[in-house]
Amino acid sequence: MTTILLAIVLGLFFGFALHRVGATSPHHIINMLRLKDLRLMKTILFAIGLSSVVLFLGLALGLINVGHISVKSAYVGVLIGGAIFGTGFAIGGLCPGTSLTAVATGRKDAMFFVLGGLVGAFAYMLSFDFISQTFLMDKIAGGKVTLAATGSAKYDALLTSVSGTAVAIAIGIALMAFAWWLPEDPFSKDKTHHNMVPAE
Repeated sequence: MTTILLAIVLGLFFGFALHRVGATSPHHIINMLRLKDLRLMKTILFAIGLSSVVLFLGLALGLINVGHISVKSAYVGVLIGGAIFGTGFAIGGLCPGTSLTAVATGRKDAMFFVLGGLVGAFAYMLSFDFISQTFLMDKIAGGKVTLAATGSAKYDALLTSVSGTAVAIAIGIALMAFAWWLPEDPFSKDKTHHNMVPAE
């Protein structure tokens, strides 16, 4: 019960954050993908970088049990599915997480987006037995692998002699630096602003 309540509370905070940064607005997302307004992109990249640094510092300091870290299998279908997902994201201006939050704000278009996602998930469930026998489930680089060593015996690393913690923290810092440097409007002559929250 405690786990469920914690999930609900964290979900509410996450939804509030998505709405606050403008991720529930297809207008902001489409403008980001068109490289017309990069404030949302700056926020996303900075958040990914910061969470990576915090997570792997927690692992390095023993505050987080490495056993809680899981790696999803990489296979051909992920690449194709990702391309389909990205196309829908660019056209609709929403993704599963942002669409649910947008529904909470009363957006009717988001309701249709969520319905479409449920229909797609249902169709995938019905066709999974067939799909699982095709090349779409061929593993890439052995399936569950990491870029560098994480300290977990469950996963192989492509770079066994490199510390996964060091790589992750370096990437996180690089993402935060890039997010800070990224101009809000790449076609504007004024590159001095660093506001990471889109204006309504």
